[in-house]
Amino acid sequence: MGVNVNPTVSRRRLGSELRRLREISGMTTQQVAERLLISQPKISLLENGRRLVKPRDVRDLCGLYGVQDQRRVDHLMQLARESGQQGWWNSYGDIPYGAYIGLEAEAAAIRLYEPLVIPGLLQTPAYARAVIAGTIPRITAEQAAARLQVRLRRQDRLGAPRHPLRLWAVLDESALRRVVGSREVMREQLDHLTRLSAQPHITVQVLPHDVGAHPGVSGQFSLLDFADATDASVVYLERFTSDFYLEKRSDARLYGDMYAHLQAQALSPRSTRHLVNEAIEAYAGPG
Repeated sequence: MGVNVNPTVSRRRLGSELRRLREISGMTTQQVAERLLISQPKISLLENGRRLVKPRDVRDLCGLYGVQDQRRVDHLMQLARESGQQGWWNSYGDIPYGAYIGLEAEAAAIRLYEPLVIPGLLQTPAYARAVIAGTIPRITAEQAAARLQVRLRRQDRLGAPRHPLRLWAVLDESALRRVVGSREVMREQLDHLTRLSAQPHITVQVLPHDVGAHPGVSGQFSLLDFADATDASVVYLERFTSDFYLEKRSDARLYGDMYAHLQAQALSPRSTRHLVNEAIEAYAGPG
């Protein structure tokens, strides 16, 4: 696989282009399904980037939509071939959130809210190891090691010499107070958080307990934004046995508004550093 190929993004872009071509043709998904003798849900999955698109499928769809430009057909077929390749994370075995990693690798900016733990992109190895061991029952040593390596490799985006990932993280105060691993692990983790938050492309805010109810009470969420204006923002919701991706622009606007409220209710980045430093001092003292 070429070093710059991202199968998740290729599949998503291909699906978006196929949807656009269908809409230009004036056909519904039901009509396409009937003409090609396939199920309507398959068409929807292809257009949403949720199902592998074979070059043959692209050829048939382009023929149905009346696409005459062979260069466009060839480009779409190349996207189909790329979408069937392996991402770098596949070499680590069964990583259930591979689709998210693909989107994260392509994102220009991420806005995330995390209520319980320090986000994976900001975790130290010791903290990450403790989170993985504590949150995944019956995980084997081999599986835990693979999860850790993937998590640490994802962090390379933050230190990229060109176009590092722009990260804005709002954390609930609980993420600072919950002892993960040990007090020493927490002290090291919060020191690391302080150093990262001093970088110009990383912003960290803490939402203190005394703010009461807020838009994040329903749980963790992330907003992934892309440099390509044709790529709509994606809302990512992580749950224990599954994850969800919301790609409608109305959903992105709703979660964007929710995030703006969280930013407004959270401590400023400067006040956040003061609170984190207080927590570091508390972990350095007697337990």
